Amino acid sequence: MLRLAAGATVGLVAGRARAADPATMTFPFANGKREIVSAGTFPEKGAMILQRTRAPLLETPWETLTGHIFTPNDQFYVRWHFADFPNRVEVSPDKFRLRISGEVSRPLEISLIDLVRDFEPVEMAAVNQCSGNSRGFVMPRVPGAQWGHGAMGNAKWTGVRLRDLLTRAGLKPAATHVAFRSLEDKESPFPPPLHFEKVLELPHAEDGEVMIAYAMNGETLPLLNGFPLRLIVPGWYATYWVKMLTEIVVMDHPGTGFWMATAYKVPDRPNGAMQPGEANVLMVPISAMTPRSFFTTPSEGMEIPYGRPTLVQGFAFGGNRGLRGVKISIDQGKTWRPAELGEDHGTYSFRTWRFVLVPTSRGPCRLLVQATNTTGERQPLNVNWNPGGFMYNPVEHLTLSVV
Repeated sequence: MLRLAAGATVGLVAGRARAADPATMTFPFANGKREIVSAGTFPEKGAMILQRTRAPLLETPWETLTGHIFTPNDQFYVRWHFADFPNRVEVSPDKFRLRISGEVSRPLEISLIDLVRDFEPVEMAAVNQCSGNSRGFVMPRVPGAQWGHGAMGNAKWTGVRLRDLLTRAGLKPAATHVAFRSLEDKESPFPPPLHFEKVLELPHAEDGEVMIAYAMNGETLPLLNGFPLRLIVPGWYATYWVKMLTEIVVMDHPGTGFWMATAYKVPDRPNGAMQPGEANVLMVPISAMTPRSFFTTPSEGMEIPYGRPTLVQGFAFGGNRGLRGVKISIDQGKTWRPAELGEDHGTYSFRTWRFVLVPTSRGPCRLLVQATNTTGERQPLNVNWNPGGFMYNPVEHLTLSVV
């Protein structure tokens, strides 16, 4: 990282030409057919599910999520807002600075070298999940990117505590909120031009967990995942994980920008749920993630033997809290049995689970999986609907054939 910061330019270059007959896959929902672009089509990226070319929306293949607790950087999902997103970043000391201003006693301009050399490094495993992950499964259908389950990934993030930077800048007594801005400001489609800005309350910003990352999974951040710096807000949806972070503004008010006041709003209810057509629902900015769990093996429709043990496996995470447990039901949620949890990589990380199933009857066997976090919050049995298709987290199901 220090060598890179000493004088490098990172940019996107033209990818390889696509095959004449591209590979495709089909999600199990309407209009679910997608192209799978080959490795190298997008710089620093392997094979990805193409949701949109510009601005790029690239989904992580399910096989990658099920095969790795820590999602490889080259297949970590990508989500940008503006078609004219930045495709070149100069990070030499005389070009790139992280600026801290506003209600501070000592405004700062910090180079990457200063950031790496002068502040204590920290590492945290945390899930980064798009607010609209799994939107394609929402019924009734809603507009927006029709993601499958692959608009998420889990990584080990390395960087510095935001709290340490704010302490260096010196907070004034009037400080109440912290805003984060990025190079994604390049051209906003919303007149008048608006900063891409997300805001955290000061106690949250200073909790010691929010961090500024310069590496993921032990490597420099890929440009499409936010190089050179990215805000990490563990347990919250990715809209707050500002990519290409360049400016931190400490404020004495909560801010009224588009990306907090209008975009990414959900009902102020558990799981962000409401009824289609319901009126006068109080909407608030999306924030904390909810628990989720998934099956990995066996695969849907697979035949398993009657009266003999079959190992069922998957992974889960607790959202904005640690994962307390995972349970399996084979009677449509009437009763639940605990699964065994795998290694704990930290509060905000994916965690594997396993369950031994011994079928007692032949024919279809439908399993449900439900995660619960350490506050007791659990996945709902039914789809939690809202007009943005946000915060989708109902229990997943798997149907096997017992023979």
